[in-house]
Amino acid sequence: MHVFVTGATGWVGSAVVQDLIGAGHQVTGLARNDEKAARLAASGATVLRATLDDLGALKNAASEADAVIHTAFNHDFSKFPESAAQDQRVIEALGSALEGSERPLLVTSGLSGLPAGATEADLPDPASPRRSEVDARALKERGVRVATVRLAPSVHGIGDHGFIPIVIRLAREKGVSAYIGDGQNKWSGVYRLDAAKVYRLALEQGVTEAVYHAVADEAVPFRDIASIIGRRLGLPAEPREREHFGWFATMAGGNMAASSVRTRALLSWNPTGPSLLADLEQPAYYA
Repeated sequence: MHVFVTGATGWVGSAVVQDLIGAGHQVTGLARNDEKAARLAASGATVLRATLDDLGALKNAASEADAVIHTAFNHDFSKFPESAAQDQRVIEALGSALEGSERPLLVTSGLSGLPAGATEADLPDPASPRRSEVDARALKERGVRVATVRLAPSVHGIGDHGFIPIVIRLAREKGVSAYIGDGQNKWSGVYRLDAAKVYRLALEQGVTEAVYHAVADEAVPFRDIASIIGRRLGLPAEPREREHFGWFATMAGGNMAASSVRTRALLSWNPTGPSLLADLEQPAYYA
């Protein structure tokens, strides 16, 4: 099939493009500058040179595709309200291009705000500032074949520029690899290439669900993450108050464990990449 992918040069999106092309699908990917466009073209994808604010171009690309995968999101946390609003506009534009057809849309979100141990049946927090999944469900009520892929908070692998590098940077800056309380709040994790397969398998199997969980390690104590980072950096791993983490305290103290039992069964998805803790043992994570 011909798939349009936003965020096609990003950490998750580039892996999705790689996986789709490897499985024989045709990909058009969004790239916002010439350097990213060249890298995307070299991967074998057709390039749409545009930004997330070019809603007309996004709608046209979605209209010409058999399916759409939306992975793009501006992760500048100092501008989070603006990023969330932009994301809403993009989801609406993509959905309007697909409305009235059976062509599917996969929207990316996370696990923040869900109950600990969440399953695919749990509903998103309507008060969450990121409304990706809420907006996707609104499209579903309009008849769009849409689903949300919830990513684990750590989509890990060498080259990671997500939340784990923030934890590592904080440890270096503060001289301690810290956790909150007893550190038994749980994160989940998924190897980047395993996460990419969830998107492809969901498309190939017809997007029959409202939610899929790209979660391999379902419940990793944050203290275990901090302990490995501390050992690798030669720093103590110790408890600290929430103030130690600044804006990152909600994530560092968050319970973002989740089950992927249903996703694995429905998609025959069997993660094969390294675990989060195994990845954190690699020296390249600290280069």
